[in-house]
Amino acid sequence: MKFLPSALAATGLIGGFATARTTKSRPAGGAVLAAAGTGAFLGWKANVGAPRAAALTGLYLAAFGASHPLAKKLGAWPAVNTVTAAVVLTSLVAGRRR
Repeated sequence: MKFLPSALAATGLIGGFATARTTKSRPAGGAVLAAAGTGAFLGWKANVGAPRAAALTGLYLAAFGASHPLAKKLGAWPAVNTVTAAVVLTSLVAGRRR
């Protein structure tokens, strides 16, 4: 089954946080984040090429990093949802096959 890269990115950010929180294991959450991010990169690469896929993956990782300080202002889940929305919207605009 083929997945949209934006769906994989959302799964990585939301699923990674949920996994880390539920299992109380940051490495488990990181594994989800990494696996979904790899899948998203491969999907973006197939759709729009390696340079843009690398940029979108950079955004994905930056969003993960930005969610931490943002959580201090908004709360954990609102921060994760905010950065996920930004990545998904950007992916839908810049990561789709033309």
